[in-house]
Amino acid sequence: MPAHQRAIVVAMVAVLLVLPHLLYPVFVMKVLCFALFACAFNLLIGYVGLLSFGHALFFGWAAYVSAHAAKIWGFPPELAILSGMACGAVLGLVVGALAIRRQGIYFSMITLALAQMAYFFALQAPFTGGEDGLQRVPRGTMFGFLDLRNDLVLYYVVAAIFLAAFMLIYRIVHSPFGQVLKAIRENEPRAVSLGYRVDQYKLAAFVMSAALAGLAGAVKSQIFQLASLSDVHWTMSGEVVLMTLVGGLGTVFGPIVGAAVIIAMQNYLAELGSWVTVVQGVIFVVCVLAFRRGIVGEIAAKLKKPL
Repeated sequence: MPAHQRAIVVAMVAVLLVLPHLLYPVFVMKVLCFALFACAFNLLIGYVGLLSFGHALFFGWAAYVSAHAAKIWGFPPELAILSGMACGAVLGLVVGALAIRRQGIYFSMITLALAQMAYFFALQAPFTGGEDGLQRVPRGTMFGFLDLRNDLVLYYVVAAIFLAAFMLIYRIVHSPFGQVLKAIRENEPRAVSLGYRVDQYKLAAFVMSAALAGLAGAVKSQIFQLASLSDVHWTMSGEVVLMTLVGGLGTVFGPIVGAAVIIAMQNYLAELGSWVTVVQGVIFVVCVLAFRRGIVGEIAAKLKKPL
């Protein structure tokens, strides 16, 4: 890891340690949860060039499975979260195997269609709670001694999960496997001519992205003690696209900044009601026109260093 990126990570850890004493812990946990979701999405579009319009499928269904495991089956939090992550990986394997057979807009439309099918299944299935969702999910005690009913304890657990997942994504991106993914993004026919099994690499990246999106969804259900239809709705897929583009597509830290901007805007401009979506639209247009590489992407271009 370059020195400037190492310094940013150290600063990020320091900020995470003090943030719950400056801001409402649940708000910061929400930012971390969606930052992880955006980082998982960025792994797919930023480094493989695959635009999925259905990532809410993995996020939402992982939330349902995690909530169901904790509330109905009585799983402890660590197993409930792992169950949600495993659900995301399995769904990613199924959806990825079907979708990567097509490219460009056809890939995106297949992911959107499958996500909509999953949404209507969630609406009709009895174990999801329908329009009410799964409420009052118990937080429980992690590893037998971490009482997650305490917001501060839960915050540090969520921060640790976020940092571990972020470092995993960083390691994937900068590994030989990640370099092949970038080669596929830049010139897929050339990667094929070099002998790489492109479809297998794309499927592996898709499953990793889905599993990490599932981890974000499972953690979210523990934080808010709720899994609902909004988690699996297509607008959730749109929000993660917006977060990634605003922060900086294909940058390491961009999705984190994008998620923080969007969630802060939704939180602090909530009094505007539905007009928040108009404000989001204006910011999105400004970013596309003035910051085509996103906030972090533009800063990286000015500094001439990867961020």
